Amino acid sequence: MKNILIGITSSIAAYKIPELIRMFKKANYDVKVVMTPEAKNFVTPLTLETLSSNRVYEQQFCPRDNTQHISLCSWADAFIIAPLSANTLSKIANGICDNLLSSVFCAYIGEKKPIILAPAMNCGMWENPFVQKNLETLKNAGCKILEPEYGFLACGTENKGRLCELKKIFEAIECKKPLKGKKIIITSGGTREAIDPVRFISNASSGKMGRALADRAHELGARVVLISTQELQKPYKVVIAQDTISMLNATRKEFIENNADYLIMAAAVSDYRVKNYSNTKISKEQAGENLTIELVKNPDILKTMCKEKSQSQKAIGFCLSSENAVKNAKKKIKDKGCDIIIANEVKTALGTNESEVWIIDDSLNVKKIEKTSKINIARAILEILYD
Repeated sequence: MKNILIGITSSIAAYKIPELIRMFKKANYDVKVVMTPEAKNFVTPLTLETLSSNRVYEQQFCPRDNTQHISLCSWADAFIIAPLSANTLSKIANGICDNLLSSVFCAYIGEKKPIILAPAMNCGMWENPFVQKNLETLKNAGCKILEPEYGFLACGTENKGRLCELKKIFEAIECKKPLKGKKIIITSGGTREAIDPVRFISNASSGKMGRALADRAHELGARVVLISTQELQKPYKVVIAQDTISMLNATRKEFIENNADYLIMAAAVSDYRVKNYSNTKISKEQAGENLTIELVKNPDILKTMCKEKSQSQKAIGFCLSSENAVKNAKKKIKDKGCDIIIANEVKTALGTNESEVWIIDDSLNVKKIEKTSKINIARAILEILYD
């Protein structure tokens, strides 16, 4: 779900909708706006165009696009009308198409795609039996109704009628729960292999990809455990594991012993660790002109988990290459025994906010995700788990 159509009607609460547009844009949705002619009295098309980065639709008959009510229906993955006035509520419940917004609704309701209605009006209008009857009609047609809340109204009274919190509207679209009941373990960040109490060997991984995956999986309803090299405050469980051995032990406990459904190994794990750790800081006097550090090979966490997991558990790995990313990843998926592998390249992966990846399954089918934000990449990866 990427395209959101927002309908705005003539309610004083229309002034809040620019902030709702910002929320969706920040979450990387494409937003278009259709408004009734009277809604322009409360919020300007210029403001909405600027924030949405798209043309605002308001004319029922447009010389350059006579079928815009149909094209908007095809484009939109979800249709939100907020605020929804008593007037427009009654029109759309009865199939009246006297402006562009009501015409779009009439065509869209047959699309069987999500429709979110957020009414806002005076309490007396809300309680009107005809309004309530029309509301019931819309509910029975499959529309999701976000009822108005109690608060101070434009008329000066305190009662039910205020537009619901914008967060509720946002979450009605954003927070579908296709991963509800699933437990997902995600590793994140670059491991640190200590040399002495103040020095370590690490890599340039920022942990952004792992965090994006964990945040998105949590939004989709999964029980998430993020095994991270960094301390984080999150609404889900975070286990700190800074070195490879600690990460192996934590991953085994959460994925194997606790029988999680999925493992996503997004951490950049060190291939080697220091053989002889020094309990005290190594001084220049001790080291002399040349300091030699002997390294030993670390266990392969992904390969180990793939050997230990049950057939019903699924493991997803990452393969970072300087070049030939897909070729290397195809070799790695067979070697590790994982179900899916995500190939990426050093030049676009480490420490950046954007990347491009190739998603490869165990049949070696390849799907390329063009350069985009790591949030969008997380969406694409997690969609595989529930599509």
